[in-house]
Formats: sequence, structure tokens, C-alpha cells
Amino acid sequence: MKKKTRNMINLIFSSFLVIGYIVCSYFFSTLSNQVMGVAGSLIQALILVVFGLVLFYATRVGEGKQIKRFSPAVLLLVVVPCVYIIIASIVEGLPFHDQLSPVVVTMDAQTGRTAMFQPIILMLACVGLGYGVPYTFLSGYETKTEEEEIAEPTEEYKTLEGGLAEELAQAEAEAKAEDETAEEAKEEAKEEAETETAEEAEEEAKEETEAEDKPAEEAKAEEKSEAEEKAEAEAEAEADSDTKKTEE
Repeated sequence: MKKKTRNMINLIFSSFLVIGYIVCSYFFSTLSNQVMGVAGSLIQALILVVFGLVLFYATRVGEGKQIKRFSPAVLLLVVVPCVYIIIASIVEGLPFHDQLSPVVVTMDAQTGRTAMFQPIILMLACVGLGYGVPYTFLSGYETKTEEEEIAEPTEEYKTLEGGLAEELAQAEAEAKAEDETAEEAKEEAKEEAETETAEEAEEEAKEETEAEDKPAEEAKAEEKSEAEEKAEAEAEAEADSDTKKTEE
């Protein structure tokens, strides 16, 4: 919406510029009508050429980068014919000089005051030259493609700052942060449960191995105790036999 409003304002100012120049050119043309000969024709041609230039830049309303290119078609079909018409209106001996040359009209027969008026085709040629020269090298403005407009939305569709929009954005951010914290807590609880189950499995395996090793250890202890008792019995028997021998 802002873009359309700005373009409309630029067009209004451009139209006022063109209207103002038309008014000024009228007074300049009236003064130049008093100048006879080639000088008067050149002054009027210059006024109209500048008008064409102003008209070109007044209609160049838009945004973006100005497209620079060379257009041979505009040069050959607009600029060159306009230049020839202007030259033919001034230089005698060229074709169509009589039809294109300014007409001298006697305004007052008593005073002999005269004025020089240009043909319409000569006026249009001057305006076309002023418009065609910049249009030969400059075109419109670069426009974005549909993909670029979708990727980068214009100012019309941008989110408004402050107010309800800002509150909604904050609420979305808070909800997103809460979701992230909840997911992190779930992951931590899952990891703790996995570690606890792994520790419990290790303890059970350890208990099973201890339970399996316990009977073997008890058997070994019993064998060891039996061997010790047997050794003690043998030692006592030897001691008794020795005592008997000593008594005999």
C-alpha cells in the first residue's frame, strides 16, 4: 500500500512539473517568436527538446535499479528522423525544407510586427528528440520475479511492529522455549532410566555369578578343613607313636 501511494505522489508531482514547464515554455516561445531567422528557430527547438527531456524523466516513476541498455531501434526510428526534421527546417536545400521551415506571419501591417511559428511536425520532432535520446540508453526499472517476491515479502505484507503482533510473537517464542525444555527433560529422564536399567542388570549379573561361585567356594573350604583335620590327626598319631617309642 505504501509503494502505491508513493508512486501516486511521484506521478502527481511529475504532472505538476510538466504543466509548469508548459506554462514557462509558452512565455519563452512568445518571446522567441520576436527573433527572426535561424536563431529564433534554434531557441524554439531547444525549448521543445528540453520539454521532451522533462517529459521523459517525469514519466520515469518507479522503484529499483534503472535498466541501462542501448536500443538501435529507438535510435533509428525516433532519434534520427527527429534530428533530420530539425536540420531540414533550418538548412535550405534539403528535402522538405519548405514544408518544415517556420512560417513568418505579419502580426500588424501598420507597424510591420511579425512573428515566426513552427509547424506542428517540427514541434513534435523536437519533443521526440528530447524524449528519444535518453530512452535510447535507459529503459524502465528492474522488477523482482515471483520467486523473489515470495522469498522477500513486500512492505505491505510485513508484520506490524508492537501491539498485538509483538505479544503474539513473544507468546510463540515462550511456547517454543517451553517445548524445548520439555523435550530436554524427557531426553534426560530417558537417559537416566537407561543408565539405571544398565546398573540393575550389572548388579543382577554380579549376584548370579556370586551365587554360582558360592557353592564352589564352600566345597573348597570344606575340602580344606577336612585336609587340615586329617593332617592334624596324622600329626597326633605320629606324636603318639613317638611317645610310645620313647617309653619303651
